[in-house]
Amino acid sequence: MKIAQYAKTIVAAVVAGATALAVAMGDDTLTTTEGIAVALAILGALGVYVVPNAPATPQEQVPADR
Repeated sequence: MKIAQYAKTIVAAVVAGATALAVAMGDDTLTTTEGIAVALAILGALGVYVVPNAPATPQEQVPADR
């Protein structure tokens, strides 16, 4: 398994989780609700990797000779 192909996804998940955790730890305690919010932020970032990009429409396709 090449980690390089997953690097962007991993970084996105870590940043989303860290951001949610930083906000949640504003009062120096982590409640269950805040923990769920952190987990959902991480899962949301990982979900972006799972969903494929939409196929290009004919207007967006660039001819190969350009």
